[in-house]
Amino acid sequence: MAPAKTRLLLAVCFASCFVLCPPALRPEPASPDLCPRPSVGDAVPEPNELRSENGVLDVDLAIRSEKLPSGSIRYCYVSPTGGQSPTLRLSPGDLLVLRLKNELTVPAPSAIGTVSPHSAHSAGKNSDPCLSGAMTGLSTNLHFHGIAIPPVCHQDDVLKTSIASGAPPFEYRFRIPEDQPPGLYWYHPHIHGFTKPEVLGGASGAIIVEGIERADSAVAGLPERVLVIRDQDLLNPNSPPSKWEPVLPKMMLDRDGDAANTGTGFGRPAKDLSINFVPVPYPDYPPAAIKMKPQERQFWRVLNACAITYLDLEVLYQRKPQPLGIVALDGVPVNQNGAHSDFVLWENHIGLPPGARAEFIVTGPPAGVPALLVTRTVDTGVGGENDPNRAIVTITASAGAPEPRSVLASSPVPLPASNLPWLGDVAPVRTRKLYFSEKSLDPNDPASPTEFYLTAEGQAPAVFDMNSDVPNIEVRQGDVEDWIIENRSSELHAFHIHQLHFLLLDWMRRPVSEPYLRDTINVPYYNGRALEYPSVRLRMDFRDPAIVGDFIYHCHLLEHEDGGMMGMIRVLPRLRASNPAR
Repeated sequence: MAPAKTRLLLAVCFASCFVLCPPALRPEPASPDLCPRPSVGDAVPEPNELRSENGVLDVDLAIRSEKLPSGSIRYCYVSPTGGQSPTLRLSPGDLLVLRLKNELTVPAPSAIGTVSPHSAHSAGKNSDPCLSGAMTGLSTNLHFHGIAIPPVCHQDDVLKTSIASGAPPFEYRFRIPEDQPPGLYWYHPHIHGFTKPEVLGGASGAIIVEGIERADSAVAGLPERVLVIRDQDLLNPNSPPSKWEPVLPKMMLDRDGDAANTGTGFGRPAKDLSINFVPVPYPDYPPAAIKMKPQERQFWRVLNACAITYLDLEVLYQRKPQPLGIVALDGVPVNQNGAHSDFVLWENHIGLPPGARAEFIVTGPPAGVPALLVTRTVDTGVGGENDPNRAIVTITASAGAPEPRSVLASSPVPLPASNLPWLGDVAPVRTRKLYFSEKSLDPNDPASPTEFYLTAEGQAPAVFDMNSDVPNIEVRQGDVEDWIIENRSSELHAFHIHQLHFLLLDWMRRPVSEPYLRDTINVPYYNGRALEYPSVRLRMDFRDPAIVGDFIYHCHLLEHEDGGMMGMIRVLPRLRASNPAR
């Protein structure tokens, strides 16, 4: 097995410098009442939790929107008690019944600045939410990211399901699969053409499939925190950089209209960040606050629910990186390949593209030692957004720190071993190649709309067509395939596929030995000079019979997905004499 640094790879491009200076707190304008949020510098609140009882979790949620004085639109999922974006906690085999009421009142703009034909697909032609396909600025639906449930209406279909504003509550009903790996998943809207503004405005929440201590005994008995990092429009877009930052050339915009990558680790970010809705705004990044008992071990479950922002998380004690014990990535424990029952992967930073999750052990600082959770700069390429160095949370050691409300079982019964062969040991039946590419409609105008493509080799690059029922790729349930994903553009992209997880085999044509699965991974950008395009090789797992049907794969930078960087895959029922890998 390769060294840990090679094994992890974490699919991000890093800058080498890192500087953070103590920021000064500043007040935030009063929040409107419809979707109230914490203030700058607040303690990180724990999300509201809804837990299944007797094998059932029955949930009512409303999605709401409001326009802020700045012109940005804020979104929230609200329960009948007023709690926002509750964490849904279920065990394998539990039934989720979720009734979603669309109370949106402010139409979202198209994330790419124009209304493409697909964004009004079938609008007004069919009132049945399962058949409507009406992708508009006032419609919504839900995607249950990472969970292997059928891609059908009332479960996890996002190709046709569209709930109109003011329509009766729409019921989602499905069981968490008995063999779903225990870990962190999430829910968010997936209305094509408008996904970015809804997620950017805060429409997201965590899902926890219980039992991770049964999969990895290293976390047994640990208190756990759920931390959802979101991005949002800048609170202070016209502020000059903080005085502690170096002087940079005049800020430029990329083709998506955001602050362009400076390549320095500094400068105005494309978006602000928040953690459990506590904003951490440019230019001073006043961090939110967490208190822990001195040197207490906790289990942190971190979701990158950003619409476009990459994270490279690091915990610093007196500016020194601390070891983080990774137990799961993208909802799947890292010991699922048969590693020992208390296996932990120790790293000093964790890269998370939008949509990805990491669950890891953190040891709190000693009393009196200053500590920060930060994100290091991520090199998104000359065509990408600016994701600079910034603090997110101050961590303070206090003997009186309150314990998190949730603690993992201290004497768990181990999960039974999987009956499936490890994905890395299954020979693929075929290899496919796909590639990311882009085209500006006016190369001389940085503000010109950009078309985004994710193309299967042999097909012509085209913006994804919501009106078409012809799949871009057909596979057979029971098969395992290798996919080579190239990036022919000048910015970083994050490949994601619904309904399943995959295994990273090659990174930039170099074999790697990652003993764990993912559902989202970065594909490095093309610098214009290399003789070959950057690529990753993934082993795709179509063995689960629950995923038969039509679903999608796309870039998880949501303005790219909204702009057409998406494809549809059709999983056909397996043939009786098909591959016996399952």
